[in-house]
Amino acid sequence: MKRVFGIKKETQPAPSVQDASDRINKRGESVEEKIKKLDVELTRYKEQLKKTRPGPAQEAVKARAMRVLKQKRMYENQRDMLYNQTYNLDQVSFAAEGIKDAQQTMAAMKSANKELKGMMKTVNIQDVDNLQDEMTDLMDVSNEIQETLGRSYGVPDDVDEEELMGELDALEADMEFEGEGVPSYLQPDKEPDLDSELNLPSAPMGHAPMPAGRANTQAEDELGLPAVPRASLRG
Repeated sequence: MKRVFGIKKETQPAPSVQDASDRINKRGESVEEKIKKLDVELTRYKEQLKKTRPGPAQEAVKARAMRVLKQKRMYENQRDMLYNQTYNLDQVSFAAEGIKDAQQTMAAMKSANKELKGMMKTVNIQDVDNLQDEMTDLMDVSNEIQETLGRSYGVPDDVDEEELMGELDALEADMEFEGEGVPSYLQPDKEPDLDSELNLPSAPMGHAPMPAGRANTQAEDELGLPAVPRASLRG
């Protein structure tokens, strides 16, 4: 059977854009190396032309330089063509990567949309509204409880506001009458004068007169008191 129909050739997979771009870049690098070698050879010929006098020898050097220059132009054209191909492949690669990113984004959005729909099925807007109403009622009851617990037991309920305003006006009049706007019972207490309350005599000024029949037999200090003997201070 193989002799009649032959053997089916195995088809190789087509190269990817990245593989083709890498292959062309390697060819471009090879051509670039050849161009650099030709530049070195041209520089050597230029130096020979400067040192060679006009004549057959100079013409031979010129012919060699022209041959090298033609090769350089050919390689430069090949390099430019390879770079253009690489640019086109890069553009295709960028477009392909953009399509892949868009596909991944769409897949992620579909998955998120499906998950969000499943979550929304478990949430009822009416339940949310009822919960908010219940929370509002609970907060109102809580505020009423706090107000009830914060009542003062000693304050009478039948307090007349007009009567309180009258007392407040009376207090203001009392403050203006007693001085600097502060009533006497609100003014700070002053320290009592102990000397006036005890009726103590004032301290004597200067030296007290000595009795007529008594001589000043003992020395006095600057306050008019008997001085302490020095022997007693030594102990």
